[in-house]
Amino acid sequence: MIPPLLDSAVAVARALGHPARLRIVAMLQTGELCVCQVTEVLKLAPSTVSVHLKELKRCGVVVDRKDGRWVYVSIAPDEQTRAWVDVAMASLAGDPTVDADTRLVEALREVPVEELCRFGFEEARARARSNAAADGGHQGPGGCE
Repeated sequence: MIPPLLDSAVAVARALGHPARLRIVAMLQTGELCVCQVTEVLKLAPSTVSVHLKELKRCGVVVDRKDGRWVYVSIAPDEQTRAWVDVAMASLAGDPTVDADTRLVEALREVPVEELCRFGFEEARARARSNAAADGGHQGPGGCE
């Protein structure tokens, strides 16, 4: 019989053993994201992103919460998960894909989730910029709350 802690560690290691799931965890380093934001960064079908998120959730790496129509994901707050995530992220330091994802996540946080889902990133970003210009540069909070 495999001890529960060993079984748990193997499940987390397997979950983090996929490039898309590692990218998701790296994105979540800066805080929670809406599933649509994760989908935009990965450029994968929503159903594929959902499968990856389900695997990360199953082994306890991420948690989610629902807010109306939107589902937000974040890294689980427990100490054991944080240790795994820290090791995985240390190994990705300087990775060009992860760095590009980080820049895109920063830009996505400036766009209201509702507009991202409705118009797509480029148009939603253009709308956010034009709204900010119309408001004299005083843009309200965008992205996930």
